[in-house]
Amino acid sequence: MVAMVFKFVPLIIVVWEGVLCPPRNLNIRAMIACKLAAMVPDRVLSLALLNVTGGGFECLPKLDSRTISVAIRFLKAKTPEQRAAVDLDTHYTKEYLDEHVGSSTRRAILYQEYVKGISSTGMQSSYGFDGQVNACWTHKMTRTEIELIRSAGFLVSVIHGRHDIIAQIYYARRLAKKLQPFARLVDLHGGHLVSHERTEEVNQALCDLISASDKKMNPHVWTNFPKESSRWSEKGSLLGKTCVEGKTDDICSTVCVIEKLHLSISYVFGLFVFMFEYIQRAIRSRHPARVGSSLT
Repeated sequence: MVAMVFKFVPLIIVVWEGVLCPPRNLNIRAMIACKLAAMVPDRVLSLALLNVTGGGFECLPKLDSRTISVAIRFLKAKTPEQRAAVDLDTHYTKEYLDEHVGSSTRRAILYQEYVKGISSTGMQSSYGFDGQVNACWTHKMTRTEIELIRSAGFLVSVIHGRHDIIAQIYYARRLAKKLQPFARLVDLHGGHLVSHERTEEVNQALCDLISASDKKMNPHVWTNFPKESSRWSEKGSLLGKTCVEGKTDDICSTVCVIEKLHLSISYVFGLFVFMFEYIQRAIRSRHPARVGSSLT
């Protein structure tokens, strides 16, 4: 869920379940909320972002053995059962899925629900997947848009699961730093659907945000970032920054190199996934369609 509280109305929670064609991805919903807040910042009282990134390279998943395994299984999934198994490992943490609920594990219960849901609506079409990828890849919050949100002065809550393999918490933290001193990062133990894993904590975070906005809390009291981190918020990135002399300069140089290396590896991995998908489609499109025998 993405929540925005607007002026001139007692309380409006903007959710996408009531829209005819809501974006299924939580990350996309948060991206839309960011854009709306930048378009009409003078009408926003508070902003809550769930599992958000800055788009582009930041939408690439965490690169490790688990993510590669999930990506391969996702591309091979052709049935509701296969897709449900992949989605569970993508959306939740292993600890959450292995918890016992009565005589069954939560994984077994959710698996049946996922299979039923996917079977009733059908597998996601290639057009839907391409549109989702394009929306994430082309999204970008410009420096001007970030400054528009900051200059409006409303409080922001960035809620994120620290074990999210789709939208990495590193980029959520970086966005929160750019919005200092008005943003608070709520770091919860959970995966991509942290609102399902930690429902009470997410609801409490939203209540805290609404209450703090209603009381017009001082942003420096609201934020949970140390004051010295605000000096990074002007540009919001460690890339290309000139640090103070001495040891700090060496540390910053090392961090810059690591971040560049991470982005390069993520880019190569993203290209590999996209190429694999398009090659699969090309091979399937070359196979002749099977036509049944005529009844006449």
